Amino acid sequence: MAQCEQLTSPVDAVIRRMRALDADLPARDGVAVFNRVYLAVTEAVDRRIGAGRFADARAAITLDVRFAERYLAAVDTVADERRPPACWRPLFQFRRHPGVRPLQFALAGINAHIGHDLALAVVDACRTLDCEPTDLEDEFDRVGDLLVSLEERIREDLMPGPDLLQIADPLTHLLGSWSLERARDATWSAARALWALRRLPDLAEEFTERLDAAVGFAGRMLLTPLPD
Repeated sequence: MAQCEQLTSPVDAVIRRMRALDADLPARDGVAVFNRVYLAVTEAVDRRIGAGRFADARAAITLDVRFAERYLAAVDTVADERRPPACWRPLFQFRRHPGVRPLQFALAGINAHIGHDLALAVVDACRTLDCEPTDLEDEFDRVGDLLVSLEERIREDLMPGPDLLQIADPLTHLLGSWSLERARDATWSAARALWALRRLPDLAEEFTERLDAAVGFAGRMLLTPLPD
């Protein structure tokens, strides 16, 4: 029992941090919108870990915590008036823009976190656990499946207007160009590439910078202000 408590406490810590952010940020703030989504995902992962849904609980917890730490580090960087990674800059820059809708904020945050942070979190977790990315593939897939299942609910909850108007809504067309499932597949490839480059630090750094920039560009497109 003591071992179980030791394993779950890091997840509890990041959940507490996200709950504190939820309490502190204005509800319409773009970072708050993403934070609520991510909090729900992290709580769901924590429940599944507690229910024994992951074959390797330690691996699942390590990946989950390393993943969350990337987002929380970006929040801290902005709070300290420093520049966050390029993937996060659009969300922090547009977080109060009146022409950006809540669904855009949610998906822009997911884009940054899945497209960039998750690849680096896989590498972080492999170093922590002294394993290969393939050893974490089951945990990666289970977390990814949960995110994909929640994406549809997020779209339904945050998409404005009656269903009959959604076809003509420019938001429908903008968001139709981005897929969490495709982003997840690309992230797994990026994680494996970064792991293969770990003994070539210059190339790894260049790859990471380009990944960061590309994900940031996609995030900026997702946050295009739209007419009411």
